[in-house]
Amino acid sequence: MKRICTHLPAVLLLVLAAVLCCSCAGAGGGAGGSGAAPENIQYEPGKTTVLVPSAGGGETAEAGPLVLDFSNAGQGYFMGRLTEPGKKVNIQVTGPDEINYKYFLEVSDVDTAFPFTAGNGNYLVLAFESVGDDQYATLLTYSLTVELDSEFLPFLYPNQYVDFTQDSQAIQLAAELSADAESDLDALTAIYQYVTDHITYDDDKAANVETGYLPDIDDTLKTGTGICFDFAALTTAMLRSLSIPSRLSIGYSGDVRHAWIDVYIESVGWVRNAVRFTGNEWKLMDPTFASVLGADQNLSDFIGDGENYTLQYIR
Repeated sequence: MKRICTHLPAVLLLVLAAVLCCSCAGAGGGAGGSGAAPENIQYEPGKTTVLVPSAGGGETAEAGPLVLDFSNAGQGYFMGRLTEPGKKVNIQVTGPDEINYKYFLEVSDVDTAFPFTAGNGNYLVLAFESVGDDQYATLLTYSLTVELDSEFLPFLYPNQYVDFTQDSQAIQLAAELSADAESDLDALTAIYQYVTDHITYDDDKAANVETGYLPDIDDTLKTGTGICFDFAALTTAMLRSLSIPSRLSIGYSGDVRHAWIDVYIESVGWVRNAVRFTGNEWKLMDPTFASVLGADQNLSDFIGDGENYTLQYIR
């Protein structure tokens, strides 16, 4: 198996610089979601379904140059937009898992999607505006209760870190690779094999990656190189486009940086570490597990009890 990674980029472990708390604007609400949930989230060979996040305008929070839209929170995401050039905002999201997710937002022609990865429950969204010299001032505070239309939606939609559209080359490739895959497990195997065979690790990029780096899945395909983050985002995007719910997780195994992709397999359920970065290479879990394990059987003997894993982020 080709070795494509030696470590996770430091950008995945972003830590917010000093924060100047100058002012607060608070609001609260409950969000179910005005967008219609897909009626049939199910893998079909060669068929891609790209869900498109949108800002509905029904529930928003605004402060200075920032506009956040929670209209489709029930679909598993909220949207953000900056309206003034030159501005930079740090967004922090804390949900029922009590993990503090950090995102950076700059001016763009389109709204940016941010996921509610912790599922149903209460969320607190904080926004901090850059005031120079790596310092930030509190811009907005917003709380809401999220009730997802489906638990899978945050792991099917594109977002800032796993960004793709129906026109993405990677999504078209996913359809081709899965054309003869009779099951979601077959599709996972085909995509994993393609990525590990065609993407090589870019040492120079890893050494010079900048804070705020975001993967470009089509650029990764075009260049045939990338860092661990690129590999994981590409694989996750391709799986999601095939209606295979996938979680891109970043954290530690013991004291070693670790990444893994959890995948929902119809015959088994959620499988943790279906694709995982071991510290030296990416590996695919033995694909025979779906046939030898029943849907009701405990997978702990197969994938471990997870006690040695420390989760930092789900993308």
